[in-house]
Amino acid sequence: MTETTGITPADLEAKFRDIQGQVNVVAEDSKKRVAMAGAVLGVILVVLIYLSGRRAGKRSSSVLEIRRL
Repeated sequence: MTETTGITPADLEAKFRDIQGQVNVVAEDSKKRVAMAGAVLGVILVVLIYLSGRRAGKRSSSVLEIRRL
């Protein structure tokens, strides 16, 4: 028969380190995705504001006619 050994503190520590490493990898990946989504959203927002201001400027601008005498 084989002897069964109990769980040692070294086993627990190794497993916790493994889990912590996996959590760190997932967290870094999530940070990159959030940063990319924020950048894309910022660019879209700036373009929309620019186009909105351009349209409002055309709509409310007056025509100035200069005549030489």
